[in-house]
Amino acid sequence: MNDRADPALFACFHCGLPADGAGGAGTWRIAFDGAEHPVCCPGCQAVARSIIDNGMGDFYRQRSGYSVPAPLPPAHPARPPHAARPDGGDGEHATLSVEAIRCAACGWLIERQLASQPGVLDVDLNLATCLLRVRWESGANDLDGVVASLAAIGYPAYPYDAGRHGARLERERKRMFKRLFVAGLAMMQVMMYAFPVYLASGGADGDMDADMRALLQWASFCLTLPALLYSAQPIWRGAWRSLGARAPGMDVPVALGIGAAFAASTVSLLRGHGDVYFDAVTMFIFLLLGSQYLELRARCAAAAQLQRLHQAAPATALRLEGYPARRAPASVAAADLRAGDYVLVAPGEAAAADGVIVEGASHVVLALLTGEALPQAVAAGDAVPGGAVNSGQPIVLRISRPAGQSTLARLAALVEGAGQGKPAIALWADRVGAWFVSALLVLALLTFAAWYPLSPARAWQVAVAVLVVSCPCALSLATPAALAAATGRLLRDGVLVVRPHVLETLARATHVVFDKTGTLTHGAPVLVALRASGPLDGQACLAIAAALEGASAHPLAAALKDAAPGPALLARQLVQHAGAGVEGVVDGVAYRLGSAAFVGAPADSVDDGATSVYLARSAQPACLLARFSLRDGLRADAAATVRALRQRGVAVSILSGDAASAVQAVALALGIDDWRASLLPEQKLAAVRALQAGGAVVAMVGDGLNDAAVLAAADVSFAMGKGSDLACLHADCVLMRDSLDSLRLCADSARATMRVIRQNLAWAMLYNACAIPAAAAGLLSPWMAAAGMSCSSALVVLNALRLRRGH
Repeated sequence: MNDRADPALFACFHCGLPADGAGGAGTWRIAFDGAEHPVCCPGCQAVARSIIDNGMGDFYRQRSGYSVPAPLPPAHPARPPHAARPDGGDGEHATLSVEAIRCAACGWLIERQLASQPGVLDVDLNLATCLLRVRWESGANDLDGVVASLAAIGYPAYPYDAGRHGARLERERKRMFKRLFVAGLAMMQVMMYAFPVYLASGGADGDMDADMRALLQWASFCLTLPALLYSAQPIWRGAWRSLGARAPGMDVPVALGIGAAFAASTVSLLRGHGDVYFDAVTMFIFLLLGSQYLELRARCAAAAQLQRLHQAAPATALRLEGYPARRAPASVAAADLRAGDYVLVAPGEAAAADGVIVEGASHVVLALLTGEALPQAVAAGDAVPGGAVNSGQPIVLRISRPAGQSTLARLAALVEGAGQGKPAIALWADRVGAWFVSALLVLALLTFAAWYPLSPARAWQVAVAVLVVSCPCALSLATPAALAAATGRLLRDGVLVVRPHVLETLARATHVVFDKTGTLTHGAPVLVALRASGPLDGQACLAIAAALEGASAHPLAAALKDAAPGPALLARQLVQHAGAGVEGVVDGVAYRLGSAAFVGAPADSVDDGATSVYLARSAQPACLLARFSLRDGLRADAAATVRALRQRGVAVSILSGDAASAVQAVALALGIDDWRASLLPEQKLAAVRALQAGGAVVAMVGDGLNDAAVLAAADVSFAMGKGSDLACLHADCVLMRDSLDSLRLCADSARATMRVIRQNLAWAMLYNACAIPAAAAGLLSPWMAAAGMSCSSALVVLNALRLRRGH
């Protein structure tokens, strides 16, 4: 089964790809049915082992050929990944990948269909990625029922898988391009045959020869058929689906316009007299598909970003069994890693799960997690998130979280949910678009009825023009196209928009409220001043202090060690005094490090928000050597961010649980007048609600456990990327770079996005306000109407795509 014509080359037992002797058949193998089989890589080895160990070995016995490499099977094979699962007692939910979505009307139809199903509680469709999240009551429905209800209206769906989802979107894009190509080719040829007829009809010599006219029109008819029957298939299917669901969408007037124009042209052709609109039909199909192709490319880009997140974490890891006594690495599935396991991360590989370095020093790249492409130095004791790529030396990690709960996995889950649901402005556009379709059909009938007594020959043409010119595609594309482009750009810059209303609400925020610790400051003390007062200079005193704190994990000790010059000194006979300090011997001299009372020094009377740590010789009388001032340091970009917000007319406040002296020092440094200290979580919440009661739109920025409640209550909330899991869970947006400059970037993007949305909506409404009366008055022919509607939709999408490149 595995032999090829070349004896040095084998087929991988799992995927069928070549497995050469250098790195495949000679290294990676899998035992099955009493025989050893070569595999091409450790990933396929782990997948095959999981399939066999989970009792699914018949897959290899019964298959007739190789499949593409598959992801690891789930820990519970009876339930596929992302299938329905309990949701905290509030029913069950599933994330599905939905096919055949072409525009905003599809999303409206899908949500309406599922909302009518028994037991369905919530339906959120992300139009940018075609991911659907459904939640329903346990026992009232099931996943099969949800999928069947979607299939009934022509939208196949399946449990989400990143690889399959991205491949499906790419196949859809290629199919759309083929349809667009055929429609464009047909349009050019039909226009070539229609142009001489138009010239002859407007010339001084009268009409062209009837036989020549008939020949050109029959040629146009034949060339229109491929565009009508092949290129326009998505339009026909979309119209049929919406009619079957008794919810006419935007495809209905489009299909009616195309069908009416083609039918009228065919009747005129068979009769031998009358106008034909084959050129208008082909042009309409081409321009409409062109605008939809642009939107599909934007969706593919969003899905590709999500797929890169899923593929960033390796499927396997090198686990060190019995470390540190034994160091032989064994390849295991990443899903099998547990907290406390030790893994080897080689240069160029990604960490399979979150962990802490226990051996080695290197540099890691966090580009997919934070958007930052520059390598960051890490050493023993530093945390490394899953998905971080080791770009230096080999390191050994102690796993702190399983792969399924790693930072990368949680980020991917947040991205999957991002964009689901709609902000208020998008809901308004959907409601207007849905109402507009019904009104449009009535208007077309009234137009036909009004024109028929005046000119029966033109009544049909004018009604078709009204149907075509007023299709509300631009109106429904105005908001989702802009939001998809903006959130995709922000994700590349390390800003994860989790809730759909973030950009809309942030653009009209009147107040930004900051927590202090971990938000405006780093959340850890740093050395801000050193005053030597004895025979030793400051650097020598700092080296001694770092030696005394060498075994301590206290934040103040970490700050002294980080600031100390190398190489490190060695301290002996260390004795810790809880709440006071430490004493020990360095180079034969006894020292004390700690509070003023502990070392026998007078306390400073100046309260500048800093914590003072003193170093003294232990000999009697004590000799004070140095005073170290440590404070939770301001972020480098805090002042610029506060200044930028104020320049936009936004009020800035600080609500903190820290002592007044520390909060005041930060407020003075940043020029913030409104600050409150020593607040409990419920007091922070009350303060935000008081602002909201006064009419303020509040944006809250925090990072800690005590910020979760106020983050949830704010109109829009931001969590720092290194903040607590609970804070990130309750926030509307996560700043993955852990930088306040990302907040400024998000604010700029919010304003630009709302500006583009307003431009799109204004253009869509202005276009319809002008084009519909013109069409109803008979001033526009069907081909002009087709060009206007399609160009309007394309303009809206192109305007939105500017947000992907910048503001």
